[in-house]
Amino acid sequence: MEGLSPLHKVVAGIDVHRMLHVITVLVENEDGALTKHQQSFGGFKRDMKAMVLWLLELEVERVVMESTGIYWKSAYSHLERAGIFAMVVNAHFIKHVPGRKTDMCDSEWLAVLARFGLVRGSFIPPKDLRELRLVSRYRRKLSAMLASESNRLHKTLDDAGIKLGAVVSDIKGVSAREMVAGLIAGKTIDDLLDMARGSLKSKRDDLAASLDGDLSSRHLFILAELHEHVIQLEQKRAKIDAYLIEAMQPYQWAFNLLQTIPGIDAIASAMILIEIGDDMSQFGDADRLASWAALCPGNNESAGKRKSGKTRKGNAIVRYILCECANAARNTKSSLAAKYRSLMARKSHKKAIVAIAHKLIRIIYFMLSRHEPYCDPGVDYEAMSAQKNAPRWIKALKKIGKFPVTKPALA
Repeated sequence: MEGLSPLHKVVAGIDVHRMLHVITVLVENEDGALTKHQQSFGGFKRDMKAMVLWLLELEVERVVMESTGIYWKSAYSHLERAGIFAMVVNAHFIKHVPGRKTDMCDSEWLAVLARFGLVRGSFIPPKDLRELRLVSRYRRKLSAMLASESNRLHKTLDDAGIKLGAVVSDIKGVSAREMVAGLIAGKTIDDLLDMARGSLKSKRDDLAASLDGDLSSRHLFILAELHEHVIQLEQKRAKIDAYLIEAMQPYQWAFNLLQTIPGIDAIASAMILIEIGDDMSQFGDADRLASWAALCPGNNESAGKRKSGKTRKGNAIVRYILCECANAARNTKSSLAAKYRSLMARKSHKKAIVAIAHKLIRIIYFMLSRHEPYCDPGVDYEAMSAQKNAPRWIKALKKIGKFPVTKPALA
């Protein structure tokens, strides 16, 4: 690192494993010479406390850690509580910084890079949001399980010759679920047809044919188990949804702002905030946020030729949520839906959805930075408000006698 001036005098690098934390502390003396301290700690709570005390004794200014998976979280929490500034860095970028990576241990190399300010820490949300991530990601797992069980139920019905899914628009709809429960209970086809609602009432013949199958005792056993499990999963997900919305109280202003964007409902708003927080200064600009969320085009150019712009790796959870929101936004009457239709003229559905998700993440950045709600350029909000509220306003004016009654014109 010749030619570079150190930015920090006492730094530490930690190579984090599940049950081993290898630490190197570099201390710059008054004469400019370096003193190196190395020590290893275990992964238990007592080891974390001992590690923090050792770093405090050495008066460490900055800690940089590299970790696999989630093993950094415990060490980071202890350092955060002790008031020690810590950064978690991406191992991919560390390995691409030129130096003597192969000639020294990982913790020492991290300390060297930290001393000269050659690393940038990953985004780490506040403790409250870090803990809420456990809840939101468990909700995503429940949703995946629910979709899997619903598909299995649909497949079991088809296996028995019951083609209900080919007639109803949604096998998880109210009518379809009541009919499935009726099949399990052994009700007749006439009783099942009476459960039809809405447009399904006009499809009695098709429904009767679709419900006429060969349900064996084993089909009924599996259907009963799947039906019960689906109900349990939905109840658990509803409980988690209520918990997440309640947990948004400290972030209410941002929670409400995000719901003004077409395609983003209360749950999506909560899950987005849990992942990115409400402080956009952590990312610097919209481009960095989009890159962090794996939603911006890749930059691959060589010899003046632009090569594949495939998106790079990033936060897969944010990408997944925003792609779902983009799918919902394309069915609205908004500029986002118009943008989707224009992209579909030359791109595939998946590429168009990623492009809309990219637009959404940029909108979110500017909204949270400016504390302003979303205003769609393709929507006349005044006309929409008047159309929605005019009958109520007129009724109120008539009640107090302020609304003019038009008299018929004289012949």
